[in-house]
Amino acid sequence: MEIDKKIIQKLIQALEDLKKTIKDKDFSKIETESNIKEIIEETGTIIKSPIVGTAYLAPEPGAKKFVEVGKKIKKGDSVIIVEAMKTMNHVPSPSDGIVKKVCVEDGQPVEFGQQLIIIE
Repeated sequence: MEIDKKIIQKLIQALEDLKKTIKDKDFSKIETESNIKEIIEETGTIIKSPIVGTAYLAPEPGAKKFVEVGKKIKKGDSVIIVEAMKTMNHVPSPSDGIVKKVCVEDGQPVEFGQQLIIIE
């Protein structure tokens, strides 16, 4: 494989020009609004998936959902079902609280440890 020296020189020059344009700028403190919002939303008790499977927000199609944002729940209440190999696994709430965010859609595949619900 033959390397074209002109291309390498152009790349080096482009990198040098880029260094000069960002020389006095501090990028260490830049955070986007979405990152800040995401960090704020993740405070509270996070209920994670105990297994890999499919998440269901209701006990059967067309039925009332287990939880919705703003709903009060008690420790031990089923908040979601994760189906794996035709077995319906009810995920209980670890504590009393109010549902702050539902992180998955009905019928969505989920991974082990994925955030399902955030409660405060």
